[in-house]
Amino acid sequence: MNVRASEAMIDPPKHWNTKRLALRPATRAEAAEAFESYTADPAVSRYMIWRPHASIAETDAFFRRCEKAWEERTAFSWSIRLKSDGSFAGMLTARVNGHAVDIGYVLAPRLWRRGLMSEAVAGLIDWAIASPEVFRVWAVCDADNVASARLLESVGMQFEGMLRRWLIHPNVSDKPRDCLCFAIVKKGAVRA
Repeated sequence: MNVRASEAMIDPPKHWNTKRLALRPATRAEAAEAFESYTADPAVSRYMIWRPHASIAETDAFFRRCEKAWEERTAFSWSIRLKSDGSFAGMLTARVNGHAVDIGYVLAPRLWRRGLMSEAVAGLIDWAIASPEVFRVWAVCDADNVASARLLESVGMQFEGMLRRWLIHPNVSDKPRDCLCFAIVKKGAVRA
Protein backbone atom coordinates (compact mmCIF):
# COMPACT_ATOMS: atom_id res chain seq x y z
CA MET A 1 0.00 0.00 0.00
CA ASN A 2 1.42 3.39 -0.99
CA VAL A 3 0.30 5.79 1.75
CA ARG A 4 1.44 9.36 2.34
CA ALA A 5 2.29 10.20 5.95
CA SER A 6 -0.75 12.47 6.26
CA GLU A 7 -3.02 9.59 5.28
CA ALA A 8 -1.82 7.15 7.92
CA MET A 9 -5.27 5.61 8.47
CA ILE A 10 -6.25 5.46 4.83
CA ASP A 11 -8.93 2.83 5.34
CA PRO A 12 -10.57 3.06 8.75
CA PRO A 13 -13.41 0.64 9.29
CA LYS A 14 -16.66 2.31 8.33
CA HIS A 15 -18.91 -0.14 10.16
CA TRP A 16 -17.76 -2.08 13.19
CA ASN A 17 -19.21 -3.62 16.30
CA THR A 18 -18.31 -4.35 19.86
CA LYS A 19 -20.23 -6.66 22.17
CA ARG A 20 -22.97 -4.09 22.89
CA LEU A 21 -22.40 -1.36 20.32
CA ALA A 22 -22.64 -0.73 16.58
CA LEU A 23 -20.51 2.07 15.13
CA ARG A 24 -21.11 3.74 11.76
CA PRO A 25 -19.82 6.94 10.11
CA ALA A 26 -21.61 9.93 11.63
CA THR A 27 -24.12 11.55 9.27
CA ARG A 28 -26.28 14.66 9.33
CA ALA A 29 -29.34 12.42 9.47
CA GLU A 30 -28.47 11.81 13.15
CA ALA A 31 -28.32 15.46 14.20
CA ALA A 32 -31.75 15.50 15.84
CA GLU A 33 -30.99 12.31 17.82
CA ALA A 34 -27.64 13.73 18.96
CA PHE A 35 -29.30 17.01 19.98
CA GLU A 36 -31.90 15.14 22.04
CA SER A 37 -29.28 12.78 23.51
CA TYR A 38 -26.48 15.12 24.56
CA THR A 39 -25.39 18.13 22.46
CA ALA A 40 -27.68 20.55 24.34
CA ASP A 41 -26.82 19.13 27.77
CA PRO A 42 -24.48 21.33 29.88
CA ALA A 43 -23.38 18.32 31.96
CA VAL A 44 -22.10 16.59 28.82
CA SER A 45 -20.30 19.62 27.40
CA ARG A 46 -18.71 20.67 30.71
CA TYR A 47 -15.22 19.40 29.81
CA MET A 48 -15.62 19.66 26.05
CA ILE A 49 -14.18 22.34 23.77
CA TRP A 50 -17.71 23.31 22.66
CA ARG A 51 -20.63 24.93 24.41
CA PRO A 52 -24.04 23.23 24.65
CA HIS A 53 -25.86 23.50 21.34
CA ALA A 54 -28.79 25.91 21.32
CA SER A 55 -30.48 24.31 18.31
CA ILE A 56 -30.55 21.26 16.07
CA ALA A 57 -29.07 23.50 13.35
CA GLU A 58 -25.89 23.80 15.44
CA THR A 59 -25.69 20.03 15.80
CA ASP A 60 -26.38 19.63 12.08
CA ALA A 61 -23.45 21.96 11.29
CA PHE A 62 -21.20 19.82 13.51
CA PHE A 63 -22.26 16.65 11.69
CA ARG A 64 -21.57 18.38 8.34
CA ARG A 65 -18.02 19.05 9.53
CA CYS A 66 -17.69 15.39 10.54
CA GLU A 67 -18.80 14.23 7.09
CA LYS A 68 -16.39 16.64 5.38
CA ALA A 69 -13.46 15.55 7.57
CA TRP A 70 -14.18 11.90 6.70
CA GLU A 71 -14.20 12.76 2.98
CA GLU A 72 -10.92 14.66 3.39
CA ARG A 73 -9.52 11.77 5.47
CA THR A 74 -8.38 14.09 8.28
CA ALA A 75 -10.68 12.74 10.99
CA PHE A 76 -13.09 9.84 11.29
CA SER A 77 -16.20 10.20 13.44
CA TRP A 78 -18.47 7.27 14.19
CA SER A 79 -21.94 7.40 15.66
CA ILE A 80 -22.41 4.87 18.41
CA ARG A 81 -25.68 2.96 18.70
CA LEU A 82 -26.81 0.37 21.19
CA LYS A 83 -27.22 -3.02 19.57
CA SER A 84 -30.05 -3.86 21.96
CA ASP A 85 -32.47 -1.23 20.65
CA GLY A 86 -30.64 0.77 17.96
CA SER A 87 -30.80 4.00 19.96
CA PHE A 88 -28.22 6.74 19.50
CA ALA A 89 -25.61 6.59 22.26
CA GLY A 90 -22.80 8.98 21.37
CA MET A 91 -19.79 9.49 19.15
CA LEU A 92 -16.18 8.44 18.83
CA THR A 93 -13.59 10.32 16.72
CA ALA A 94 -10.09 9.46 15.50
CA ARG A 95 -7.96 12.32 14.18
CA VAL A 96 -4.95 11.30 12.12
CA ASN A 97 -1.60 13.05 12.30
CA GLY A 98 1.07 11.02 10.54
CA HIS A 99 1.86 7.95 12.64
CA ALA A 100 -0.34 9.08 15.55
CA VAL A 101 -4.08 9.08 16.18
CA ASP A 102 -5.72 11.19 18.81
CA ILE A 103 -9.18 10.29 19.94
CA GLY A 104 -12.22 12.04 21.33
CA TYR A 105 -15.52 10.70 22.57
CA VAL A 106 -18.87 11.65 24.00
CA LEU A 107 -21.69 9.56 25.46
CA ALA A 108 -25.31 10.37 26.26
CA PRO A 109 -25.65 10.79 30.05
CA ARG A 110 -28.42 8.18 30.30
CA LEU A 111 -25.68 5.64 29.47
CA TRP A 112 -22.90 6.85 31.75
CA ARG A 113 -21.20 4.41 34.14
CA ARG A 114 -22.01 1.25 32.15
CA GLY A 115 -18.60 0.73 30.52
CA LEU A 116 -19.97 1.46 27.06
CA MET A 117 -17.47 4.12 26.09
CA SER A 118 -14.59 2.02 27.40
CA GLU A 119 -15.84 -0.73 25.10
CA ALA A 120 -15.91 1.59 22.07
CA VAL A 121 -12.53 3.21 22.81
CA ALA A 122 -10.88 -0.19 23.37
CA GLY A 123 -12.19 -1.36 20.00
CA LEU A 124 -10.78 1.70 18.27
CA ILE A 125 -7.41 1.29 19.99
CA ASP A 126 -7.22 -2.39 18.99
CA TRP A 127 -7.86 -1.53 15.35
CA ALA A 128 -5.53 1.50 15.27
CA ILE A 129 -2.57 -0.23 16.92
CA ALA A 130 -3.01 -3.18 14.53
CA SER A 131 -2.72 -0.76 11.57
CA PRO A 132 0.84 -0.81 10.18
CA GLU A 133 0.93 2.99 9.84
CA VAL A 134 -0.09 3.78 13.42
CA PHE A 135 2.39 3.74 16.29
CA ARG A 136 0.63 5.92 18.85
CA VAL A 137 -2.96 6.43 20.02
CA TRP A 138 -3.47 9.23 22.51
CA ALA A 139 -6.04 11.41 24.18
CA VAL A 140 -6.22 14.29 26.61
CA CYS A 141 -8.80 15.24 29.18
CA ASP A 142 -9.24 18.19 31.50
CA ALA A 143 -7.23 17.77 34.70
CA ASP A 144 -10.48 17.80 36.69
CA ASN A 145 -12.28 15.25 34.50
CA VAL A 146 -11.77 12.22 36.73
CA ALA A 147 -14.26 10.01 34.85
CA SER A 148 -12.47 10.51 31.53
CA ALA A 149 -9.05 9.88 33.08
CA ARG A 150 -10.32 6.61 34.59
CA LEU A 151 -11.78 5.57 31.23
CA LEU A 152 -8.46 6.12 29.44
CA GLU A 153 -6.57 4.15 32.09
CA SER A 154 -9.16 1.35 31.95
CA VAL A 155 -8.46 0.75 28.24
CA GLY A 156 -4.73 0.39 28.81
CA MET A 157 -3.54 3.91 28.09
CA GLN A 158 -0.72 5.15 30.26
CA PHE A 159 -0.58 8.54 31.88
CA GLU A 160 2.23 10.50 30.21
CA GLY A 161 1.96 13.79 32.03
CA MET A 162 0.15 17.06 32.40
CA LEU A 163 -0.04 19.47 29.49
CA ARG A 164 -0.05 22.89 31.11
CA ARG A 165 -2.58 25.40 29.75
CA TRP A 166 -3.37 22.99 26.88
CA LEU A 167 -7.04 23.55 25.95
CA ILE A 168 -9.83 25.97 26.54
CA HIS A 169 -12.89 24.28 27.96
CA PRO A 170 -15.30 27.22 27.60
CA ASN A 171 -17.89 25.78 29.96
CA VAL A 172 -15.35 25.86 32.80
CA SER A 173 -13.09 28.81 31.90
CA ASP A 174 -12.28 31.15 29.04
CA LYS A 175 -8.57 30.54 29.68
CA PRO A 176 -6.56 27.44 28.66
CA ARG A 177 -6.70 24.69 31.26
CA ASP A 178 -4.31 21.94 32.26
CA CYS A 179 -4.98 18.58 30.63
CA LEU A 180 -3.86 15.06 31.38
CA CYS A 181 -2.24 13.18 28.50
CA PHE A 182 -2.70 9.43 28.07
CA ALA A 183 -1.32 7.20 25.32
CA ILE A 184 -0.76 3.68 24.16
CA VAL A 185 2.02 2.88 21.74
CA LYS A 186 2.79 -0.04 19.51
CA LYS A 187 5.00 -2.58 21.27
CA GLY A 188 8.60 -2.71 20.19
CA ALA A 189 8.90 1.04 19.73
CA VAL A 190 12.49 2.15 19.15
CA ARG A 191 14.05 4.55 21.65
CA ALA A 192 16.24 7.28 20.21
